Amino acid sequence: MSRETPSCDWRKGKMAATGEEAAAMDSISRVPPVHPTVLSLGGSSEPRGEPSETAADGQVVPAAPKKPTTSSSDGGVETAEEAVEPDINELCTDMFDKMAVFLQGELTGTCEDYRLLENMNKLTSLKYMEMKDISINISRNLQDLNLKYASLQPYLDQINQIEEQVSSLEQAAYKLDTYSKKLEAKFKKLEKR
Repeated sequence: MSRETPSCDWRKGKMAATGEEAAAMDSISRVPPVHPTVLSLGGSSEPRGEPSETAADGQVVPAAPKKPTTSSSDGGVETAEEAVEPDINELCTDMFDKMAVFLQGELTGTCEDYRLLENMNKLTSLKYMEMKDISINISRNLQDLNLKYASLQPYLDQINQIEEQVSSLEQAAYKLDTYSKKLEAKFKKLEKR
């Protein structure tokens, strides 16, 4: 016996089937419409976790589903009925806008860092230029001093020679002084006789 799969039309709330299932479906369609998760096809007569009631004519009537409630302690959690599917285009646009702002901030910070480095490099190069000028001036002055020292070198040599001669004359003067004192002492001895 071949079984055909039932086709469902959820918008109308009815199901179409053939054979034995048609009679069962017909009895279900007389029951007031309930949440689609409560209905069960060909399985157990009771839905999972939901108690069922028996009608007067022997049909099983499932209990009405519990509506999710929001309590004040949930902090405003949406119920299944209140949940609205968000617009993907708006969310994407919002995400791209925020991403653009974030990247703009990152790039601005990086640009500011590079500007600071550029300014520091300019100031450092100016300081090095000043130091270069100072060192060139010092080198020039040192060369001038070396030339002047070279021109004064003969005079310095003469001063050294004069100093040596003065020191030798001083030694001679000391010897002459000691000799004259000895002569004076001999002369006094001779006078006393």
